[in-house]
Amino acid sequence: MKWIDSRDIAIALADQRPDVDPLTVSFPDLMKWVVALEEFDDDPEHCGEKILEAIQMAWIEEAD
Repeated sequence: MKWIDSRDIAIALADQRPDVDPLTVSFPDLMKWVVALEEFDDDPEHCGEKILEAIQMAWIEEAD
């Protein structure tokens, strides 16, 4: 997965952390969790606030 795969990342996070409310996750923690995903293979330096927002929004939708 790459940073642009926000929906796939959100699904992986929802599966890995089912008891976490995505609205309570800080962007620094979210970034760490994404980089730690086994399927993730992208440069951590290529991440910004807009990407993390997209992942968080997709995770919120996935959690609903």
